[in-house]
Amino acid sequence: MDLHSSFPGIADLKRRARRRVPHFVWEFLESGTGAEATVRRNRTALDDIEFLPSILHGPIECNTSTQFLGQDFPLPFGVAPIGMSGLIWPDAERLLAHAAAQAGLPYTLSTVASQSPEDLAPHIGENAWFQLYPPKDPDIRSDLLRRARTAGFSTLVLTVDVPVASRRERQVRSGLTNPPRLTPRLLAQIALRPSWAVGMALGGMPRMRTLDKYIDSDSALSPTAHVGYLLRTSPDMDYVKWLRDAWDGPFIVKGVMRAEDADRLEQAGVDALWISNHGGRQFDGAPASISVLPAIRTATDLPLIFDGGIEGGLDILRALALGADFVMLGRGFLYGLATLGSGGPAHVIDILRQDMLANMGQMGLEQLNQLVTNQHN
Repeated sequence: MDLHSSFPGIADLKRRARRRVPHFVWEFLESGTGAEATVRRNRTALDDIEFLPSILHGPIECNTSTQFLGQDFPLPFGVAPIGMSGLIWPDAERLLAHAAAQAGLPYTLSTVASQSPEDLAPHIGENAWFQLYPPKDPDIRSDLLRRARTAGFSTLVLTVDVPVASRRERQVRSGLTNPPRLTPRLLAQIALRPSWAVGMALGGMPRMRTLDKYIDSDSALSPTAHVGYLLRTSPDMDYVKWLRDAWDGPFIVKGVMRAEDADRLEQAGVDALWISNHGGRQFDGAPASISVLPAIRTATDLPLIFDGGIEGGLDILRALALGADFVMLGRGFLYGLATLGSGGPAHVIDILRQDMLANMGQMGLEQLNQLVTNQHN
């Protein structure tokens, strides 16, 4: 089967994925917060970035490789952390980690994923990253770092843009709670999606396995919060400095949206900044991630990661042109999983690679570092 004939773009996988998972699962994956204006801003702002096509340059060979944090990568993107990705498709974390390792790309495991660092240890490559939601308890904090390091995760990513649980009204309307409770309404939706249902029946409903050892019982939480919030705190700069001292390896701070934060994070010894508005899932008053990227690029020489609205290879090129050094995306990989199962993530990688090559060819670019000179203002 030629997958590119049936699913030539991420949008094709998205349409198919929606028909393969229960409605409440789809709402969990797709929901923003509020009126989802930030989700729309992410897409609109990317579409507004234009390039000048090139003519009469003769045959060229386009090279998509890049270097980031001292590592060579064949492509300038990787898999972002996705909380409870095992709810979207059975065994999601292992399948994503394996696909990323096979392609030589980073995979980022979320603290609130449905598989733990120990579960994934046999499946990760050299570029496995661990995303940390900041635990309040210093003993839990130290233990999570120890577990991630022992399992083979090389890079620590601290997420700083979730000081409180967001409301995600769309998710509430779907009937989904954390942990999921299989009400008659949800069971009716599951019955319409047999492939998903069979996979979940075999593996069991997902839970946040990394946190199992720290949680005795669930406390009263809002429907869109989860047990992870019982452990979290809202970090400050002292917290960042503690982590920098405790983690022997690259250290990234995720959720940066203000240029003025770059200098103090650089002074604290952070190795890279991750520009992100959490995909519009936390604060509906936030600007598009891409719109703040140029100012942050001007404010620091630190490597920059970007996420927010990426739907194809052209979007990756847009982010690189405005100052990103690397790009991460999450939803696209889950569309691939939900549509094609274990082969889905590799197909997503190939879609993005081919789209990048086609658009670089249109612009006459042989190397990614030529992008900055080609933007049309």
